Formats: sequence, structure tokens, C-alpha cells
Amino acid sequence: MSLSETFARLRYNYVPDHLVGEILTKRWTDNLVPFTFLVVIVGVFGWAIPGFFTPASLLGSARQLGEFLIVVVGLTVVILGGGIDLSVGSIFALSVLSSVLVIYVGDGNVWLALAAALATGLACGAVNGFLVGYLRLRAFLTTLVTLIIGRSLYDILIIAFGKPIQMSAADDLTFDWIGAGSVYGLPVSALVAIIFAALAHIAISRSRPGWHIAAVGGSRRSAYNVGIPVKRTVFLTYVISGFSCGVAGFLFAARLSGAGPGTGAGLELMALTAAVVGGNSLGGGRGSIAKGLMGAVAVLVMTNGLIRLGFGTGTNQMVLGLMLGLAVVLDVRWLKNRHKVLAEVYVAPIHHRMGETLSAMPSSGTPFALNDRLEAADAIGLAEVEGPEDVVLDEDDNLYAGTRHGEIVRYFAPDYTRSEVFAHIGGFPLGLAIDRDGSIKSCVGAMGLYSIAPDRTVTQLSTETRRSLFSVVDDARLRDPNDCDIAPDGRVWFTDSTTRYDAHDWALDSIESRPTGRLLVYDPRTGKTKTVLDNLRYANGVCIAHDGRSLFLAESWACRIHRYWFEGPKAGTLECVIRDMPGYPDNINRASDGTYWMAWLGMRTPSFDLALRHPGARKRMTRRLPQDEWLFPNINTGGVVKFDESGRIVETFGDLAGRKHPMVTSMREHKGYLYIGGILNNRIGRYKIAGADPTWTGWSSYWGGRG
Repeated sequence: MSLSETFARLRYNYVPDHLVGEILTKRWTDNLVPFTFLVVIVGVFGWAIPGFFTPASLLGSARQLGEFLIVVVGLTVVILGGGIDLSVGSIFALSVLSSVLVIYVGDGNVWLALAAALATGLACGAVNGFLVGYLRLRAFLTTLVTLIIGRSLYDILIIAFGKPIQMSAADDLTFDWIGAGSVYGLPVSALVAIIFAALAHIAISRSRPGWHIAAVGGSRRSAYNVGIPVKRTVFLTYVISGFSCGVAGFLFAARLSGAGPGTGAGLELMALTAAVVGGNSLGGGRGSIAKGLMGAVAVLVMTNGLIRLGFGTGTNQMVLGLMLGLAVVLDVRWLKNRHKVLAEVYVAPIHHRMGETLSAMPSSGTPFALNDRLEAADAIGLAEVEGPEDVVLDEDDNLYAGTRHGEIVRYFAPDYTRSEVFAHIGGFPLGLAIDRDGSIKSCVGAMGLYSIAPDRTVTQLSTETRRSLFSVVDDARLRDPNDCDIAPDGRVWFTDSTTRYDAHDWALDSIESRPTGRLLVYDPRTGKTKTVLDNLRYANGVCIAHDGRSLFLAESWACRIHRYWFEGPKAGTLECVIRDMPGYPDNINRASDGTYWMAWLGMRTPSFDLALRHPGARKRMTRRLPQDEWLFPNINTGGVVKFDESGRIVETFGDLAGRKHPMVTSMREHKGYLYIGGILNNRIGRYKIAGADPTWTGWSSYWGGRG
């Protein structure tokens, strides 16, 4: 290995470039910018103002934060639903006024004051919701009008009852405790805000109405098309916002025991800035209550800090405006360009040097030399079946194959001219295996492991395994379950080809060549799935050996076959039995003479082998060239290989002319014939095997014949 190649191996294999892309795909990365901003704000003002974070100062700030956070939570719900509420300041002021009037003018009790504040908030929110949700008026203009009307009404009432309205906090001890008391050192308003925010988070992220709000915010037309009551959902968001203002207004009234001309003035700008600076998208459908919380803390710390530094209201308003403008620009630009950024950084190829291999050319004289023997295969379901990646036969000789339409098709013996859709699963059924009870186990791309009973009942067996401790990408989810087989004890052994890409992105996985495949096992007795082996380069075919105590496993992009013992004295041992093949192995199945059949989905080429040693070139290729010009594994020429338990190649079969089966992903021997599948084929092949046992079936090999 040359010095430059050694350097490339160290650079691309040990510097974790792929983590950048994996982190950016996470939804929580949207919180990184607001969180960083919050940390900076807290750090700057904590350093610039002595005593800014003393217990007394924090206590006062916590009381303000409680009221402000509740308003921000309500506004966040509106924004998630695709709307905006500029009237929160006036609704808040009216709620404060109603609470004070009930106690000071009406001589009511604290609970009547709370009811008055909530009723005021709900009524104002309902007006906004009716105008925007049911009458479909523009949210910005509508809430701007209600802001002006609400503020005017508040000013009129203040003048009518005398300004400012003030009461003695001692007149009602409960009201006084709510405004100035604490629970274990935490102000009552802050405690209420924490409970309120927690309930809102659960409702938005875990309840059907919350999902409806996010769906309506993401796309109202799509939400309407799937049956979500869009008008009612929009109405509900404004009612929640009004209710939040009512709660916050009551707490504010309890804290200050009065209302003045400036109550709630500018609150709409502060709340909107907090919601957007926290990372909630003004476009709707993207955000969270946690983001609103971070934004609320950042805005309140900044405004209080500027006041402590001697800056006036004008400076505060200007800074808030600048923050809001910057947040909107960042939100729009990130939303528009996020996929471009991911496309630039996600694919992170590594250096991989393929071993020297024997030629597969017909005249090479090697054990791998291909031929045109598969050209003699007959076609089943010609132009009727699309993408039969795997095939399997039952004890009654019926043939089953998955299709790219999410179906498993059954062809009836003996001539296989009649067929029916046996089951519809969805996704793309890939590997198939028949269990002792006659049920078909299937790996379904991007979905998981499924079982189809003889009565056609479809059951989901597994969609996840235990997540790796240090994995950034969610490797608990099965992204590309590929092939499966069933051990004598009923456990289903299957492969998940890659944890970084879905099944349709196999080309990206091959270009990256990062070992992210794994072998898993599903235990029907516990219903659990666990990872047995990982760090495999596109784990593919799996076959239980004739001994029932080990299995053969294909590692496609590494061009090798492993044997793994799961029982007996060698349990837990992995041994490479075939390495450096000229073809990419796919499914593996038993043969009647005690050997094994293996599919080659394609053949190695010198150009791609060379490209694997130059990860920088592959990286530039994926960024600068359209996908149809990428260099990736050749899958247009393949074949079938037979090997024994020691890894010795016994026979090869090919279709070099490409008229019948140029690409093979699976094959099954059954009563002297080889049934051939291909993920890009429009047929199932049936090839007569010379000298094969005409009575042998896979069913009898696994389960001992008809039970």
C-alpha cells in the first residue's frame, strides 16, 4: 500500500465524517442553534452584570418567566398549526384587568377572578379562531385587528375605572400567596408554567389533536385530504392561545395586584420573538414546546439584562426586532437548504482495498468461470411479476415470490401458469422462508420482519432491535431487512443490510462502503430481536447449514461468505469460508447434495475496485455528478454458484448473453429444478439441474417431510 493510500485510509476511515450528516438528520439538531444562543445570552449577561444570577434576582425572574412562558406556549401552538397570533398582548391585558376588577371592584374571591381571566382569554381566542379557522381570514391581518381592538377596549376600561387599578394584596391571602408565594423555593407562577408546558408538550407530541395541529401546520390541503378537521383544528389553536393568555394574566394580576396602561404592551413582540428564536418555524408544522421554552428564557434574560445595564425601552424593542428578523431569515434559509446541506455532508466514503480475485471469464479455467447455462431456463410469470427478489416453495410444490408492489404472489403447481396474490404486505418483500407450521417469514424492506400464516393473516414480528449505546443514527430501527432463514428451534435469523440507508439507497451504501450491516435473530418465544453480528459490508443472504447448528452469511460489498456457529462447541465463532470472489454474493440456500447455492447479483469491475481505494474521488462524485453518472457496482451480470461447507466452488451458472437471467438475487432447488429470482427481473426462472435428486425439497430438508 502506497504512502498516499495509507494516508487516505487513515483520513477517511478514522475521522468520523459521517457523524456530521447523522447529527444533521436528527430533529433535535434544530434545537442546537437556539440552545447555543441561550447559553451565549446567559453567559454574556452573567459576566456583564454583577449579581445578575443571585438568588433574589433569579426568584424575581422566575416569577416573570412563569407568566411569559405560558403566553409563549400558547403562541407556539398557534405557530405549529400554521398560524400567528399578534393579539396575545391585548388578550393578556384584558385577562389581567378582568381578574383585578372581579376582586377589587366586584369584591369576588380568587377563584372567581381566575374564572373571569380564563373566560376572557377563551372568548378572545374563540373570536380569533372563528375568524381565522372557519371564515378563513388572513391570520396576520386578523390578529393585528383584534390586537388593536383589544388594546383599545383595555384602555377604555382603564379610564372608566380609574387608572391604574390597584388593590392591597392583603385583602385576599390566597391571591397574595399565588402572586408572591413559593413551593419548596419555586415561585407558584413558575411551578404552574412548568406543569402547563409539560402538559402542552405531551398533548402536542403524544396525542391525536397534537398530531393534527402539526399536520395542519405542515400542509392544510394534505391534512384535509386525509380527513383531519382543518377548520376545527385551527380554531382550537387560537382557543389554546387565548386560554394561555388567561392563565398568564391571572398570575400577573396576583403578582402585581393591579393593572395599568402599560400592562401587556409589547408582549406580542416578545412572545413572537421567543417562539421563533427558540426554533419554531413560522411556516408551521415544525417546532416544539421545548423550543418555545428556550426562546422564552433567552428573550427574558436579554430584556432584563438590557434594563439592568441602563438601556431604555427603545433599545429593547430594537434588539427584539433584530432577533426576530435574524431568526426568520435563518429559519427560511435552513428550511429551504437543509436537504442540500445533507446531500453535501451525509455520504462519507471510506477507504477499502478489495483483495485480488480469480477471473470469472468463461475461458479463464478458474472455479468461478461463468457460462450461458442459465439461458436454458424456462420463464414463469413472464411480464406478470415485477422484482421477484426471492422465491420459495411449500410442501405442495406451490411457488411464492415477493414483488415490488408489496405483494407475495403464489404460483400453483405443477405447471405454474395460474397465480394469485397470496398476501399484500406493503413495502418490498425481499427474503422469504417457510416455517414448520407452513407460515411464510419475510424480510420487508424499510418495514421489518413479517409472518404470513397459511390463512393469509399478516403479522408483524419485528421492526426494531436494541439501539447501540454510542450510535447517533437510530440503529434500533430495521432499515433494510434483506434475507432470512429459520433454525430448527424456530428462531428466525435475518440480515439488516445497512443501518445508514434504506433499501432503495443501496447504491449510496455501496459507494460509501462503510460496514454498517448486521446479523440479527428473532426469538418467537420472547418476541425479542437482538443483534448478533455487526460491522458487515452490506449483510445479505443467510442460510441455516445442513447441520442445523450454524449458518452461512453473505457480505455483498466485501465479496465474501462467512460461517457462524450459534450452537455446539464452536458457538459464537465466525469464520470466513470464501473471500475475494469476483462477484457480489446475495441469497444462499441449501442444495440436495449437501452443498449450497449462492446468487451473484453482479460482478466486480476493475474501475469500481480502484474507486474504493480513492474515497475522496467517490465523495466528489456524489456531490458533483448526477446520480445516473455515478460509478457503483455492476449488477447487470451475475449468476449462480454452488459451494460446499469448506467454501470450495463446485459449479457456476451464468447468462452472459443477458437474455434470461443476467442478474440473480436468489435461487431455490426443488425436485430437480432450480427456481431463480432477480430483483430487477420480470420473470422467475426454472432450470433443470442435471443429476439432482428429483425427490428432494427444501421443506423436507428443514422439517423432515410432510407432517
